Amino acid sequence: MRNVGVAALSATLVIGGFSAAPLAFGADVAEPVKVPAAEIYRPSAMPDRLILIPTTTPATSQKVTWRAQASAEFAQAQFLVAPRALGAVAPEPGAVTTVAASATESVNTSLGYASTYHTAEFTGLRPGTRYTYRVGDGVNWSEWTDFTTATAGAQPFSFVYFGDAQNYIDSAVPRVFRQAFADRPEARVVVNAGDLINSANSEEEWGQWYAADGFINAQVNNISVPGNHEYSGGLSAFWRPQFPYPDNGPGVEELRDTAYTVDYQGVRFIGLDSNVQSNATLMAAQTTWLEGLLKDNPNKWTVVTFHHPVYSTTGTRNNPNVRNQWGPLLEKYGVDLVLQGHDHSYGRGDQVVNRRSSAVHNGVTYVVSVSGGKMYALNNGENWTGNGAEVRSSSQNTQLYQMVDVAADTIRFEARYANGEHHDGFVIRKNARGERTVNDIRTAENTVGEQVTVDRTSVGHKATVSVSAYGYDPGERVAVYLRTVDRHGEGRARLLDHVRADELGRVVERVRMPAWASRGGTYRFFLDSENQEFTSPVITVTR
Repeated sequence: MRNVGVAALSATLVIGGFSAAPLAFGADVAEPVKVPAAEIYRPSAMPDRLILIPTTTPATSQKVTWRAQASAEFAQAQFLVAPRALGAVAPEPGAVTTVAASATESVNTSLGYASTYHTAEFTGLRPGTRYTYRVGDGVNWSEWTDFTTATAGAQPFSFVYFGDAQNYIDSAVPRVFRQAFADRPEARVVVNAGDLINSANSEEEWGQWYAADGFINAQVNNISVPGNHEYSGGLSAFWRPQFPYPDNGPGVEELRDTAYTVDYQGVRFIGLDSNVQSNATLMAAQTTWLEGLLKDNPNKWTVVTFHHPVYSTTGTRNNPNVRNQWGPLLEKYGVDLVLQGHDHSYGRGDQVVNRRSSAVHNGVTYVVSVSGGKMYALNNGENWTGNGAEVRSSSQNTQLYQMVDVAADTIRFEARYANGEHHDGFVIRKNARGERTVNDIRTAENTVGEQVTVDRTSVGHKATVSVSAYGYDPGERVAVYLRTVDRHGEGRARLLDHVRADELGRVVERVRMPAWASRGGTYRFFLDSENQEFTSPVITVTR
């Protein structure tokens, strides 16, 4: 066996911590050469790039698109209610339904061949039912893959949200996508907030993007909006053949498949195209359409996604047309989550006017995230604070994925790094009246301190004070104390009452100052519970 020089080995490992040149561990042979992209991603009659696309009726229908060298006459799909076994166990007679592809479209690529995409739609499905399907040309078939239809009404489910993949799609992105799936294997929807790839019409990069997700796209509905990198002299030629979304947008051809809406198990998902923010006509069309969807919304929860952030997290970026036209509607109609990309970093926050404590607000939650390996530095929240908003969590030089768990009265949101470690999280609680609180996941820092709000800090003897605090579990028992404060410090706390937090985790009480609170004395309220220890500002009892 030929020796490999230790010095040579070390040299290759020093560069960025990775091997910068091929290392031979056997006999003298020709060095490997890079496999051409045209060879890696060349289509054949065997279907690939399968992806589920939601319809306007996800409880009873489902679209799937795929790529294959098959003519429109032969492109087809088959489906059946998911059986206990296949292979040697043949489906019952009549169990399999075959449908012809409803659309076939070829995209000329820079790699010297065309990629042909097909779309099939399954209809007449049963709500909340697991199905098995495959696609092909009648001879060359994909493997059988399962999906589950939405329920007919609101039911708990999970979805995953990704910011920009865009760069290092074949190397750094796959572990993010796959870790997200490992953490939420039953997720029903994946939301991509734009810039799935870097070069709008790159066959190679689209191939990398599909490969990064592996089989996941084939069994989970995909809700994606285009970013600026899906545009190059117009929308990517790949976008519409791959993503034939519901044709229920603003009614403008330029926005077909880039602005659309899907109602899924109690959540209204709205996708917008922020790439046209400099086009007054297209922005006005989307703004009018958006308000109509928000004003007449039978769903308890609303999630809006687009690429360019309302509040930018990096550099001097600024999207005033997005902020000024869409921002007021998002706030007015109480959108729950606004999921964005573009800034290659993480930022999460809200408008300052909605702050209720250091860990709780009751407004719209805006999130920016990144899943790919290209990073930008944070801007210290300047675009947030300069426009009446605040950053509650941020991160740079990190790849992330977000898991969102929807239930009847709560949405739980968690952002994790590519290695599965926790970064950020919060819980939205909403009652039947549409009131809500957005509660940061508890930490040692946000469960103590001066976080009790009072309506006055100077009160008369035996007067009543409005006391409020947030961040409790619904129904959590809270002890209300009053503590003397003087120049020597704080005295003994005396119990006034026990109260229960409401369904949103709020304690809002009218508390009468006790007779023993002397005129001229100074006091603090102290609220103690299993999870939190909060105090109020100092209150002076006037003469």
